[in-house]
Amino acid sequence: MLQIEKKKCFIELGRFLSQFSLDNNIKNETVLHNNLFFDDFITLIELSQSHNGWFTPEQVYFSIQSWAKALTEDQLDQWLSAYDFSKVNTKTIGLILAGNIPLVGFHDFLSVVLTGHKVLVKTSSNDQKLLPFLAKYLIAVQPEIQNYITFTEGKLEGFDAVIATGSNNTARYFEFYFKDKPSIIRKNRNSVAVLDGTESHEELVQLGEDIFRYFGLGCRNVSKLFVPKGYDFQNFFKAIYEYKDVIYYEKYSNNYDYNKAVFLMSNFKLLDNEFLTLKEDSSYASPISSIFYENYESIETIANQLLADEDKIQCIVSKNLIKNSIPFGMTQQPKLWDYADNVDTVAFLLNL
Repeated sequence: MLQIEKKKCFIELGRFLSQFSLDNNIKNETVLHNNLFFDDFITLIELSQSHNGWFTPEQVYFSIQSWAKALTEDQLDQWLSAYDFSKVNTKTIGLILAGNIPLVGFHDFLSVVLTGHKVLVKTSSNDQKLLPFLAKYLIAVQPEIQNYITFTEGKLEGFDAVIATGSNNTARYFEFYFKDKPSIIRKNRNSVAVLDGTESHEELVQLGEDIFRYFGLGCRNVSKLFVPKGYDFQNFFKAIYEYKDVIYYEKYSNNYDYNKAVFLMSNFKLLDNEFLTLKEDSSYASPISSIFYENYESIETIANQLLADEDKIQCIVSKNLIKNSIPFGMTQQPKLWDYADNVDTVAFLLNL
C-alpha cells in the first residue's frame, strides 16, 4: 500500500473529525461512511467520561478538533516533505501508549503507519476506546490499511522496535525489558512559563489555557512559573479567574481540597484563589490544582537553568524571553513536527 494512499485515509479521517465540536456536531454529507460512524462517534464521546473520569466531553472535543486541524493535506505534506521514504524496510513497531489525555498516542500511531511500518498497539487502560474507533474508520475508508494495524490487550510480542510512554518508574522497566530492541522510551516531563511582569491580561488568560486544558494532566501543561523577584501575582489571578468553573468538576475539586490540605498541614506558604494554589518550589512537577513558582534574578540565569534541565522540560512558554519558547495558549496545539521530548519519531522509524 503506497504512502499516498495511507495519507489520503488520514486526510479523510481529518474531514470526519472536523464535524464534531462541543458547540455543535454538524454532519457533512460529503464525508465518507457517516452512515456507519457519525452517530456512534457522538455516543462514544458522550460515554468517554464513564471510561475515564477526566475525559469530559469538553476535553475530548478539544482533542478531536486539534487532530481535525492537523490531518489536512497541507499540514501532512509540510510535515512529511522533510523526509526520504524511498528506503523503508517495513517492520512491526510496538506502541505502549499513555492515557493521561484523549488520543495522546495518536501521533505515534500516525507516524508508524505513514512511514510504511506496521503498528502493534497496546492502549492504556485509561484510553481504550478512541484510537481503536478511529482505526476502524481508517479501515472502512481503505480496507487494505488493516494489514498495517493491530491492537493487543495482552503481552506485547512479535515486534521489531518499540515506542513506549510512561512515568519515570515505568521507563526503567521499559528500558530493561526492551534493551535488545531499538526504542524510544518517554519519561515524565513538564512544561514551564517564564514571565517578566509585562504580559498583557489577554496573554495571561491564554496562559490559563496552558495550565487548565485537560485539567493539567498533560506533559505540555504548564506546571511551573518562573517570575522575577517581587512579582505581583494579582494580574495573574485576575486573568485566570476565567477558568474558575474548573472547581465544579468533582475530580478536580477533590484534588484541590486534598493537595491544599497537604500543603497547609506541612506549613507551606501558599497563594490561593479557591481553585488553584501557587507554591514556591524548585521542582517542575506540581500536583493537579497547584502550580509551583520560582523567582529568578535574570533571564540569562533562568535560560541557563532550563537548558541544563532540558531533559525534564517538554516546552517553554514566554513572551519571547527564552529561545525557542512558544506563545501563550499554544502548548496543547502542537504541529505535527513538534515531537514529544524533542525526539524525531519519523527519523527514528526511517532509520530502522
